[in-house]
Amino acid sequence: MAETTYFPRPLILATALVSGVLLALAVHMLGARFGLDLGGLWRSDVGQLMPASAAVAWWLTATVGFSGGYFTASVMHHAVSGRIPPRVRQFLVAVGVLVLAGAGQAASAPTPIPTFSGVLAGLAALCLGAAMAFCGTHFALRKT
Repeated sequence: MAETTYFPRPLILATALVSGVLLALAVHMLGARFGLDLGGLWRSDVGQLMPASAAVAWWLTATVGFSGGYFTASVMHHAVSGRIPPRVRQFLVAVGVLVLAGAGQAASAPTPIPTFSGVLAGLAALCLGAAMAFCGTHFALRKT
């Protein structure tokens, strides 16, 4: 009987990290269009301590990055090498659609966010998504 070959752990880690980061960036781009701005923490013109929309944006980006990394790592860990299960294929299609929709929407009109604040918020979303995707991947692979 032939031995079943699974995906190597570095490939699972890399794929899950990329998937989690792309999902976090897509949610950040889409959230910025609906007023959920990560850069609300750095604004000095707001008299409040911290706008609630900034806190929601941080939590949403972190949750999506974590769950994207966790889901991708757990599904790929149980998949046989050389075959992509339908769930992984559908998940990758959904990630691609979210990224393309977010990029198209972000590029379609000027944003009310200043450029420097937008760059900082994008870098913060990238770092937050990467950190949370790594944590999700680590927890998914640690169970085995």
